Amino acid sequence: MKILIADDHALFRDALSKLIEELDSTAVVVQTSGYDQALRIIKNDTRFDMIIVDLEMHHISSWEQAINELKSVIGSAKLVIISASENPRNIRVSLEKGISGYISKRSESKVIQNALKLILEGGTYIPPAALSKSTETGDINGSKNLTARQSQVLNLVAQGMSNKQIAYEIGVSEATVKLHINALLRSVGATNRTQAVITAQKMGII
Repeated sequence: MKILIADDHALFRDALSKLIEELDSTAVVVQTSGYDQALRIIKNDTRFDMIIVDLEMHHISSWEQAINELKSVIGSAKLVIISASENPRNIRVSLEKGISGYISKRSESKVIQNALKLILEGGTYIPPAALSKSTETGDINGSKNLTARQSQVLNLVAQGMSNKQIAYEIGVSEATVKLHINALLRSVGATNRTQAVITAQKMGII
């Protein structure tokens, strides 16, 4: 596994590298302090599995443009945003652009590790604090007729848990978790976990 970390704080890069190495002792972690350097590294090496970028680095005039540029060159690598900001709009826009996760720098080390593990396993991570805030429903209408178990599963999905973790948490099989997730996807009119969480937030379900 090969991961690129782009952040202009050396101490944070080093700490994040150690967390990654604890997850996978064979991981190769490449560090850079700037966005332009990150782009050059990626263009010269397309073998990265994950790209972790801080949106608030120096010389990023437009983080939205930065995401677009990164998405155009990273190939199949997972793009993860790590930021001190938990601005709901930033998170929503980032997800709409196809990132695999948005991690808050304020999170505890174990939370960051679990988020990275979830993303590497194919999931999407969103800060629970950002998802727990109520938002205006606007013109969005939808059903709130989730069962108690579906609501429980939805909240655990919002916390970034994988199906396996959810199954352990509520004491059921992974197959049962999948059934609950499929049911709640239909209930909120979503096609995937991330969309379900965003839609449920807008509907005021979570």
